[in-house]
Amino acid sequence: MLSPERLALPDYEYLAQRHVLTYMEDAVCQLLENKEDISQYGIARFFTEYFNSVCQGTHILFREFSFIQATPHNRASFLRAFWRCFRTVGKNGDLLTMREYHCLLQLLCPDFPLELTQKAARIVLMDDAMDCLMSFSDFLFAFQIQFYYSEFLESVAAIYQDLLSGKNPNTVIVPTSSSGQHRQRPALGDAGMLDGVEASLFCQRLENLCDRHKYSCPPPALVKEILSNVQRLTFYGFLVALSKHHGINQALGALPDKGDLMHDPAMDEELERLVVRSRLYRTPRQQRGKEPGAFGFQRRDKLEAPERVPSALAPTPNPYRWEPRE
Repeated sequence: MLSPERLALPDYEYLAQRHVLTYMEDAVCQLLENKEDISQYGIARFFTEYFNSVCQGTHILFREFSFIQATPHNRASFLRAFWRCFRTVGKNGDLLTMREYHCLLQLLCPDFPLELTQKAARIVLMDDAMDCLMSFSDFLFAFQIQFYYSEFLESVAAIYQDLLSGKNPNTVIVPTSSSGQHRQRPALGDAGMLDGVEASLFCQRLENLCDRHKYSCPPPALVKEILSNVQRLTFYGFLVALSKHHGINQALGALPDKGDLMHDPAMDEELERLVVRSRLYRTPRQQRGKEPGAFGFQRRDKLEAPERVPSALAPTPNPYRWEPRE
């Protein structure tokens, strides 16, 4: 059924908003790369399965970073996949370092940039050393903000530095012979950050920014709500508030609430089926090992090596290759 939003937009605007062309181009590229295999099953079946995977959010698994960050849907799908695959880290109460979380991210995206992981860890650790341990939930919600809104946060950082330095946003800079030299911005961790900036002025600048970043920024009303509760704040204080805000997490829609983070009934049911299936598969073999063989020979008492059962979370042998369903 078509949503009211779909009916209210012209066709070309809706296609652009949903990044349909991005997925069509990617599907055609995969079709050309695997045309010999796909020709056995049919092009129509390939496109059906491709767009089913897009709807289910599994199309981003083991893909390159440029594709994972290409659309908001891809980013949300990657966040959801990371949570579902590694939530047992939080369920077991394990604490990991930034490097260890980065290794987990690379299991799903081999070329995932270290810089993004470092920025997410900085939201959690603040002034602590980068090799400190973090809980899964703290890292996940910080990573969600940093990854999904990365371009928006880069602009926020620039605005924050301008306010720290007292720069007037309406000032026009006239190029001179020396203006071509790059001026390095002071680090966000410098002493000036401790005092922060005036929240009301910061809010005014961010309202204009949200108008320009229509599809990649938190809801402006929620941003205003965060800034209205304080008089002054720091850049990382703002990021922490974003990562912990219940409404922003709901608006993004990729992760459950923090209280439900360790619960995933669908995944638990799938894992339980795998466990039961492995037991049913291995029990007859173990029983036959204790009985005479089919030709009357007694089997050796040596224990057989345990069967390896494929994990639902393990990467496929050839992750970049399209495989038709059986």
